Amino acid sequence: MRLLEYQGKELFEEYGIPIQKGYVVDDKSDAIASAEKFGYPIVLKAQLRVGGRGKAGAVVVCKSKEELEKEFERLYGMEVKGEKIEKFLVAEFLDIAKELYFSIFLNRSKRCHSIIASAKGGVDIESVEEKVIEDIDIEEDNSDIVKKISSYLGLEGKSYNDFIDIATKLIKFVDEKEAELAEINPLIIKDDGSLAALDSKVIIDDNALFRHEELKQYEELSSLEVEARRSGFSLVELDGDIAVIGNGAGLVMSTLDMLSDANGKAACFLDVGGTATTESVYKALTLISKMPRVKAILVNLFGGIVRTDVVAEAIVKAYKDEVISMPLFARILGAESEKAREILKDSPAKMYDAVEEAINEAVRSIR
Repeated sequence: MRLLEYQGKELFEEYGIPIQKGYVVDDKSDAIASAEKFGYPIVLKAQLRVGGRGKAGAVVVCKSKEELEKEFERLYGMEVKGEKIEKFLVAEFLDIAKELYFSIFLNRSKRCHSIIASAKGGVDIESVEEKVIEDIDIEEDNSDIVKKISSYLGLEGKSYNDFIDIATKLIKFVDEKEAELAEINPLIIKDDGSLAALDSKVIIDDNALFRHEELKQYEELSSLEVEARRSGFSLVELDGDIAVIGNGAGLVMSTLDMLSDANGKAACFLDVGGTATTESVYKALTLISKMPRVKAILVNLFGGIVRTDVVAEAIVKAYKDEVISMPLFARILGAESEKAREILKDSPAKMYDAVEEAINEAVRSIR
């Protein structure tokens, strides 16, 4: 479950993490009223689950009521990577002395959590060379690691102490809320040396929601995610360009990790489950075709309960009906896999014996 910025900040604040204050609005009059509480300038921030809103011009500083009205009208209803802007955060304008990057994520390949920190915040961390990565045991005392990172970032005095406090609280947050990712980018240093979270990116493990009734209020499914649930499979939209399909949450998640290691970005998590039929897989491919950012499809299927020939038939039908046209790269093993391979032989889909080969080719195809 991917939270919106304001939702992540609400949770940060519960844990005592200082944030950029703001009001959530969905109409122009409320935006104007909220701005008056701060006084101008203010920051108008579209609330989206996809990344890239800054580059899309969906985060703007407004210096007057007239400018706020103009920007609200320009942005409301605009689409960013297929997601429509319908909600905003009217946020206080803060003077920034420096921007940092800090995140904690579930590192499945190492079966632990990892911290990434950089003295260069506000940009995609993948493009930053000057960063530190430290593995942690989320349930243990990590104070020495946190102090080490604070020193690496070159922090001193109040900034040094504030960073340690925020990092410690964010570790506790990740542990208690079972978050797969908690990212603050940028984590800003203000003129007085204090720190605050200017943004938030939080992903909660869907499978842990039954233990967290307090988080279910944030579960807002996209129209495609709702349609997928009705069709009997799981779909989570992400902000990459390679759609990932598999059977079983564990297999799909490990495929996402491997794709990330190969410098690919997933457009969605799609688990067809153990009772997939030709119709349900065809439906899954139909939903993927509605994601404008998808440039390739990666299938990693291990046929146990699922007959892989059923999946192959759905892929062939989807191409024949022109439901999909983008390249598809597949590793299919298990029940009826030889038959599946024969079915796909003359189709645009490409089959591989190893998932690593399929991933590398999928990444290469869109670069």
